[in-house]
Amino acid sequence: MSGTIALTYDDGPDPEWTPLVLDALERHGAQATFFVDVRRGLVQRDLVRQIATRGHEVAFHCFEHVRHSERSAKELRFEVDLGLGLLDLMGLTPHAWRAPWGIETDATREVAADHDLRLWGWNVDTHDWRGDSTERMFAALEAQGGLRDGDVILMHDALGPGARRQGCEETVALTGLLLAEAERVGLGTASVSAGQGVLA
Repeated sequence: MSGTIALTYDDGPDPEWTPLVLDALERHGAQATFFVDVRRGLVQRDLVRQIATRGHEVAFHCFEHVRHSERSAKELRFEVDLGLGLLDLMGLTPHAWRAPWGIETDATREVAADHDLRLWGWNVDTHDWRGDSTERMFAALEAQGGLRDGDVILMHDALGPGARRQGCEETVALTGLLLAEAERVGLGTASVSAGQGVLA
């Protein structure tokens, strides 16, 4: 292998789509990072645990999908304490955090430091939430130069706020296509914490 990419999924888990993403990853022996919406995770605890037991990184996304620019520092700290506490009850201790919409504030960075969480963005946005076809999303990636060592790729395994699609089948298909392309060009996969990525 000549390097690694990090496939990342926000807003899940979803009882319909997350298992299909997990199966697509397993078919290629790939690792990924799931930035979990803990409110959904409470309802799908077994699925959150399944993500971890199948070798993927469970990371923190949110308890409520609200822009940090609309949160006070006190509100944000409460949310993170709550979310991490609930994940701890599931036996999980995240080391990575992605803020909703990727919007970070000074308070975000202070809370992250206090909890020893590394903040993660992305350098490849699939825009899968728009409902684009798999072919269109893959063509857009190729137009930007294709897959490269260290890429951190943003996808969604659930329908989050602002989604303009009815399901995540195109994301499932894109996962398989990206992994096949990674194999073709000699790139492996890793979680963000293991691989570090271009944003390290």
